[in-house]
Amino acid sequence: MFEDEPAVDDALRALAEPRRRAILRLVASDELAAGEIAAAFDVTRTAISQHLTVLKDAGLVSERRAGTRRFYRARPEGLAGLREFLDSMWSDALDVGRRLVEAERAGDLPEASPDVA
Repeated sequence: MFEDEPAVDDALRALAEPRRRAILRLVASDELAAGEIAAAFDVTRTAISQHLTVLKDAGLVSERRAGTRRFYRARPEGLAGLREFLDSMWSDALDVGRRLVEAERAGDLPEASPDVA
């Protein structure tokens, strides 16, 4: 069980939608107003607002209000749990690969035979 599994699940669900990933890329290095974000897409402002809410609820973006405008910026710490989860999976996969190579070199694994058609 992963330590921050609910947050990782929320981030994965939020990032499963391509438009939300595109929004996150837009606000990764710059704070943008909701209208500026919406202008980058061929969908309604309401749809973009819903995507921003999902990203905000998942902890991936922060929202700042200035008068009637809302500004969004990516939260690097929101991706920290997801990055840790993916890093652990990658590390585990590398360990398995290393053990397989070592076993093969030691002669502990039978050689793969070609498929017979």
